[in-house]
Amino acid sequence: QLQLVASGGGLVQPGGSLRLACEASGFSLDSYAIGWFRQAPGKKREGISCIERSDGNSYYGDSVKGRFTIDRDNAKNTVYLQMNSLKPEDTAVYYCARDGSPYVDVQFMCNLAEPQLILFGSWDQGTQVTVSS
Repeated sequence: QLQLVASGGGLVQPGGSLRLACEASGFSLDSYAIGWFRQAPGKKREGISCIERSDGNSYYGDSVKGRFTIDRDNAKNTVYLQMNSLKPEDTAVYYCARDGSPYVDVQFMCNLAEPQLILFGSWDQGTQVTVSS
C-alpha cells in the first residue's frame, strides 16, 4: 500500500525546535521530489519547503527561510523538516507530498495553489504543530 505519513508534531514554546518526519511505505522516496506543506485554521494551504529527488536543490518559502531545513535519509526512506526558532505563526497542520514528474521545479511545486489536487501526500492526516507559551 502506497502511503506517506507525516509525524513529529507537538506543542512547543516560541523559539523552540521540532523535527518533522515524512516516511514513505510502498515506494522509494529517493525517486521523488518531496514537499512540506502546512495549513493554519482559516488560511490557505502553504508550501514551505520542497527538495529535489537528487537532493541537489531545495526551496524554502519566505516565511520559513533561514529557520527550517529540509533533508532526506534515503536509507530510512524518510524526509525530514528541521524547524528552529519557531514562532506562533508556524502553528498549523503539516503535510508532506511527493512529485514523480521527470523534472520537478521545486519552487513551482511548493507554490502550487491546490497541491492536494495534484500531488500524492499525507493529506488525510497531517501532523499538528502548535507554537505557544
